[in-house]
Amino acid sequence: MRGALLGLSVSLALCCCVLGWDGGVEGQDTTGVQTQVRQAGPVEHGIEWEEEREDIMMDDPGVEEIKPKKKKSIEEVEAARAKKAAEKEAKAKKQKANKAPKAPKPTKKPKATKAPKKLKATKAPKTTKAPKATKAPKTTKAPKATKAPKATKAPKVTKPKATKASKTTAWKEEGVKPVTRRPSLEEDEEKLLIELGWDRLDSRPSGHTPLSAGSKTLTEHGQDYWDTKLDRERTTTEVIMYVSVAAKQLEEEAEKARKEKEKKVKQLRKKWEEEEEERLRKIPVHAEPKKCPPLGLESHRVDDDQLLASSQSHHGFSAQRGRLNMQSSGNEEGVYGGAWCAEPEEKNHWFEVDARREVEFTGVIVQGRNSDTAEDFVSTFYVSFSNDSRDWMVLHDGYAEWLFYGNVDRDSPVMVQFDWPTVARYIRVLPQSWNGSLCLRVEVMACQLTSSFRSENEVNPTDNLDFRHHNYKDMRQMMKVINEECPNITRIYNIGKSSAGLKMYAMEISDNPGEHQTGEPEFRYTAGLHGNEALGRELLLLLMQFMCKEYNENNPRVRRLVEGVRIHLVPSLNPDAYELAYEMGSEMGNWGLGHWTEEGYDIFQNFPDLNSVLWGAEDRGWVPRIVPNHHIPLPENFLNGSVALETKAIINWMERTPFVLGANLQGGEKVVAYPFDMQRPPKATGTLGSRRELRPGVNHEMNEETWARMQRQNGDALRETSDDTMFRWLAMSYAHSHLTMTETQRGSCHTDDISGGQGIINRASWKPVVGSMNDFSYLHTNCFELSVFLGCDKFPHESELPLEWENNREALLSFIEQVHRGIKGIVRDMEGKPLANATISVDGVKHDVKTAAAGDYWRLLNPGEYRVTARVDGHTLQTRLCIVGYDSGATPCSFTLAKSNWDRIKQIMVLHGKRPIRLVTKAPPRVGSDISGGSVGSVDATKTGATGGMGGTSANSHNAERLRRLRLMRLRKMHQQRLRYNFSTTTPVATTTTTVAPTTTAELETESTTSWYDSWFPVESSYTEPTPAEVFTEIQESEPTQDYTFEYKFEDY
Repeated sequence: MRGALLGLSVSLALCCCVLGWDGGVEGQDTTGVQTQVRQAGPVEHGIEWEEEREDIMMDDPGVEEIKPKKKKSIEEVEAARAKKAAEKEAKAKKQKANKAPKAPKPTKKPKATKAPKKLKATKAPKTTKAPKATKAPKTTKAPKATKAPKATKAPKVTKPKATKASKTTAWKEEGVKPVTRRPSLEEDEEKLLIELGWDRLDSRPSGHTPLSAGSKTLTEHGQDYWDTKLDRERTTTEVIMYVSVAAKQLEEEAEKARKEKEKKVKQLRKKWEEEEEERLRKIPVHAEPKKCPPLGLESHRVDDDQLLASSQSHHGFSAQRGRLNMQSSGNEEGVYGGAWCAEPEEKNHWFEVDARREVEFTGVIVQGRNSDTAEDFVSTFYVSFSNDSRDWMVLHDGYAEWLFYGNVDRDSPVMVQFDWPTVARYIRVLPQSWNGSLCLRVEVMACQLTSSFRSENEVNPTDNLDFRHHNYKDMRQMMKVINEECPNITRIYNIGKSSAGLKMYAMEISDNPGEHQTGEPEFRYTAGLHGNEALGRELLLLLMQFMCKEYNENNPRVRRLVEGVRIHLVPSLNPDAYELAYEMGSEMGNWGLGHWTEEGYDIFQNFPDLNSVLWGAEDRGWVPRIVPNHHIPLPENFLNGSVALETKAIINWMERTPFVLGANLQGGEKVVAYPFDMQRPPKATGTLGSRRELRPGVNHEMNEETWARMQRQNGDALRETSDDTMFRWLAMSYAHSHLTMTETQRGSCHTDDISGGQGIINRASWKPVVGSMNDFSYLHTNCFELSVFLGCDKFPHESELPLEWENNREALLSFIEQVHRGIKGIVRDMEGKPLANATISVDGVKHDVKTAAAGDYWRLLNPGEYRVTARVDGHTLQTRLCIVGYDSGATPCSFTLAKSNWDRIKQIMVLHGKRPIRLVTKAPPRVGSDISGGSVGSVDATKTGATGGMGGTSANSHNAERLRRLRLMRLRKMHQQRLRYNFSTTTPVATTTTTVAPTTTAELETESTTSWYDSWFPVESSYTEPTPAEVFTEIQESEPTQDYTFEYKFEDY
């Protein structure tokens, strides 16, 4: 039995060798052999399908590329496996049915596929070379790789179902492990050549040449064999050509597919980038928030009807009081509260602002209540938005509703900014926690959206100027640039230094800068008395730029101002405080930050109180004999006392420059205030000239009730200056030239309208102050000065500067032109030399002015006829009738004074104890008459009367008094006759004024004597001259004016 089995196995091995030889003879094509070997390699060693496909395409370009199949589902894989197993079983049955076949002919290629049937014989010996014996079946894959059009049966045999998976399964059943390392291409070729008996691939015989010396040569073949071989070679050539064409097509298709793939990748990448950008836009970016200007609650651009609140505690704390930096009235519970305060019993609290159109909200500023006693402020709050005021959306931070932290005190503003702008029309602040009562002041930051409609914030100024805030360095640089552009009309100088050492720069604008021209008035604008009131500072810098630019462009109005007025502009009188306010920003400084100097002084109220000096002298009757009504000297040691360095510098500047008109620009209100700034105190006015009013035993001190009644009866009489009508005109010239100052229908900044619709107010009746700059300028110099309050917002945002410039430009220019209103002239002596410090008096106005060093003067007056008198020591006075018309320009009214013997008269008065000199000598009594004009008999009767001793003495004194009055009347009459005589015989110096009047001429009245005699001896019959003892007694009993603490001797003035 064993011998039979061994013989059977040997015969099978021989058959296999014969079949292998026949295959080698029939398929002597090297390419086919290489293809079969390289197809078998990956399958044998378990290499992936992609690597196998690449190797085949690389070694044989004629082989058709096998495209990878699509992924199948698990069900499809299981079905394919079941189908595969069924086909395998059917095939096995078929092979069993066709046992012991005859030797195949060379032309029948498919019969070579029966080799797998003989694998079963090779499975018996489990040797390591068993996998190599299975290489014969792998030759069956060659027809599939080189699919010839005529080989129709090849695809059936070379189905790719006998894949790695099936073979791996077979190896697992046989217990043979697959080789893990894949042999290289050279090793496969070498093994094949050794098996075929070829030593080298290049020495391989072609056609029917024997392969080796020991191999069997097939020299004897039939005709059919050679015909078939020629057909096969022909077919192989066609297949190669077809494969080359197909390869080109495949390359083109691959290139096209690659380009399409790249295009698709680009499209996908672009789409991905767009999606990523959209995603990033939706993600909150914690970058620097957008900065927007304020909506206008503090500046009152937002009307009262745009503010709404959930409730209010009482009338004085309504939503309209919830503006940033709103100031309360003196009464804490009055109608003008310092914030919006909610009803404490309410549960939901909110403060709403209507922007009237959609805007970009970027933040809010909150502040506590303005109060001297209460500490009320909101500490935390939410913010919500709406477009219809019904549906509200609370601002989120990405996780929850965004809770903002507010104030920690009542005065300091706190700004909260949103990370991204929110577009809406309505905004609400929802307080959540607060200190004390729920009180709030708010400002909203918002940007206007681009639209075809104009808003208040959108101003297109006609002037190309630098609209921004300038710190100290920028201001100095700006003034330097203007001076370089207009060197012929500008000059920069400083009036002094601040307490921190910063210079207070001033710019002079004139056709002859640096020198006072005779007949040219001096004008000044000052700003920055309070450092946090920055609008005036910027307006003066803009005015400098404007005048320089317009002068170079030959603007006739500006040229007329430059050539006719010497203009001084001081943008910052308190530079130290401005730097502090500038660092905090336009909205973050509170009402008082930067208001005072570095040393703590309020410059505007740091001047000497000359009002009390004047009013005290008036109460005693010392004006104008002892105390003048103008150029009142400074009190002793004032400059050595508690005075700011800035104040001293301003006083020195005022004294050395003959200013005629000026204004200081401030903020916090919108009104023009004129002097007096101080209110006259409640004091009885018992003067020497009104001794009839004094009653013995009556207390002339007034209580508060009497003073209040006196104020109501006299009205503004206790607050008015002697030039009150002129001050009112000057104030109205600015207020009515301003575009919005007279629009007072909405009230003032903090209360109801205080100006009566005119935009002007007397400071003493509004907010009286002691020692103000305006009162000092009026009483110590010739300058008429006012305070211009430019707006509710002391430190407006830069975006509001163009609007404020448009509102104030015309008013600034118009007020400068008022310096030419009234009269002007020069006072000279008979030799033509100017007389400095000559006094110019106007009848009916109890305020005089003095001439400058060049003898020129300017007196501001309203239209009308005025008797003007010029006097100076050592010269005779002169009076003229001057007419002020309605035309522009001051009326010339000059004087020429002659020398007098006034010095000699003063020497004589000193010898007589400064008493009036009796010029009339006593004449001896005539015979038959006594001193009273009666007969001698009457005198004797008077003297001899027994009972008429006392009565005669009284009658004599009465008659003596009557005679004295009669003598004074005769002397006055003689004096007037002498004046008329001199007037008729003396040629006047000037007969007419230069004022253009319709039919009015004024003659010059020249007096040859001084007026001291007439002024000291009034002729009223009711006047009783006081005795020296009475004068001394009243001076001793009189007390200084109330509310004025000074100890000065009026005799020293």
